[in-house]
Amino acid sequence: MHNDILYVKELLGHKHIDNTLIYVQLEKTIFQSQNNEWIVKVAKSVEEVCQLVEVGFEYVTGEYMDGGKIFRKRK
Repeated sequence: MHNDILYVKELLGHKHIDNTLIYVQLEKTIFQSQNNEWIVKVAKSVEEVCQLVEVGFEYVTGEYMDGGKIFRKRK
């Protein structure tokens, strides 16, 4: 996770930082009582991807060394 507001602004494609701040405040409101710890899993097949998504994991990005896709879920 990247904490640089300008990076997030660029990532979301916002022209104005005010729009990005809305999302930052929303995230804080939704997850304020949750910790910032994650469970991370690697899926190597479509079936594994489906299983992870069904139990609440989200796709992160990129591939693991052996080609698996990286997913995460808050603890």
